[in-house]
Amino acid sequence: MTKGNDMTKKIGFTSIFLLGINGIIGSGIFLLPGKLYQDMAVSSLLVILFTSFMVLMIALCYAELASRYSEDGAAWLYVYKAFGKFSGFEVGLSIWFLSVTILAAETSAFLTTLQGVMPALKDPMIYNLVGIGILVLLFIANLFGTLIMKVLNNISSATKLAIIILFIVVGLFFVRPENLNIILPAGTHTFSTVFTDFAKALSVIFYAFIGFSFLPVAAAKMDNPKRNIPLALVTVILTSTVLYGLITFVCIGILGTSLSGETLPAAMAFKQIWGGFGYNIIIIGMLVSIGGLAISFAFDAPVIASSMAEKELLPSCFLKKNKYGSPYISSIVTFAFAIILVVSGDFMYLISLSVFISFLHNVPSILAMMKLRKKGGDTGFKVPLGYTVPILALVSSAYLLTGFTFQIVAVGLLILVIGAIIYWIQNKVKKRINAS
Repeated sequence: MTKGNDMTKKIGFTSIFLLGINGIIGSGIFLLPGKLYQDMAVSSLLVILFTSFMVLMIALCYAELASRYSEDGAAWLYVYKAFGKFSGFEVGLSIWFLSVTILAAETSAFLTTLQGVMPALKDPMIYNLVGIGILVLLFIANLFGTLIMKVLNNISSATKLAIIILFIVVGLFFVRPENLNIILPAGTHTFSTVFTDFAKALSVIFYAFIGFSFLPVAAAKMDNPKRNIPLALVTVILTSTVLYGLITFVCIGILGTSLSGETLPAAMAFKQIWGGFGYNIIIIGMLVSIGGLAISFAFDAPVIASSMAEKELLPSCFLKKNKYGSPYISSIVTFAFAIILVVSGDFMYLISLSVFISFLHNVPSILAMMKLRKKGGDTGFKVPLGYTVPILALVSSAYLLTGFTFQIVAVGLLILVIGAIIYWIQNKVKKRINAS
C-alpha cells in the first residue's frame, strides 16, 4: 500500500515534458532571431545547435544530481551538499536573482512586443510606468495564491504552441532560397571575428534555453528517475532546438538581410505573408505567451526565496505567508527588485544579465556533481562516459564568458559580493542571539 501511495505522488513523464516545454519556450525565440542574424547571419542556425549541445551537457549533470536528492532546492541544494553552507547560500541567491531577472526580462519583452501596436511605449517614461503597472498587477495576483497562475499558465501554453506551429507550417511555404546565401555577415571571415561573434550570439540565444535549470526540481520527483529524468531533459531540449531552429530558419528565409537587428522578427515575417492581419496574429500570440511565462516566474521567484529561508539561508521573515498561502514578504522583495531591473535596463541587457547569472550557478552545480560522484552514494541516474560530459559542460561554459560585456560581468560579481556581506551579517546576528 505504501508503495502504491508513493507512486501516485510521482510526476509522470508527459507532465514533466510539457512543464519543460512551457518553462523553456518564452520570449527568446520570438524576439532574438534578428539579433542572432545580425551577429552570425545564416550561421546563427549553427549557434542554436551548439547552444543546444552545451545546454544538454549541463542538463545531464543536473539530471544526475536531481536523481540523488529528493529535497527542494535544486542547484543551491546540490552545491550546499558538496561545498557547504556558504557556497549553497551564494548559489541560492544567484538562482533567486536569476528568477527575478527573468521576470523583469519577460516584462520587458512584453513591453517590447506591445510597442509593435502601441508606439507610445517607445517613450521611456511611458515604458517604465506601464512596466511598473504590470509588475504591480502581478504582485497583487501573487497574493491570492496559485489558482490564477494555473489558469493563465494553461492558456499561455496552448496559445504558445499554436502560434509556433502556425508560424512554422505556413512560413515554410514562403521561404526564399536566395535569402539563405549569406553564411556570415560582412567582415566576419577571420577566425578571430568568427570566434568573437559566435560567442556574442551564444550569450544571446542561451537565454532561450535558460529555463532548463528549473526543470530538475520537478524531474527529481518523477517515477523511475533512472530512465525518465535524462529522457525528459533530452527530449525537452531537443524539441526546443527543433522549434527554435525552424522558427529562425523561417525568419531568415522570409526576411533575408532585413532580419538583421529586427526587434519583432516573427511578426514582421508574418506581415510579409498576410499583411497587417498576420502581423497582429503573431503579436497577440507573443503577448499571451510572454505574459504566461512572466506570470509563472512571478509566482516561482518568491517561492525560491521562501525555500531558502526554510533552510535558514535567508531571514525567517521570508517564510511569512498570508491566508492564501502566498509568501508575501518574499513577494514584496522580489517585485521591488524586478521593478528596479525593468526601469534600469532594456530587454537585451536583461537577457545578457540573466545568462551570466545562470553561469554563476551552473558551473558550481557541475563541480558539485563531480565531487559528489567521487563520494559515491545512490543515484537513480548516472551520466555516462565518466567525467567527459561535465568537462565539456565546463569548457563550453567558459567559452560562454567571452561573449559578455564588462558591465554584465561586474553586475554579476557584485551580486556575489552582496551575498557574501548578507551571509556575514546573518552569521554575526545569529552568534549574538546564541550568545545572549
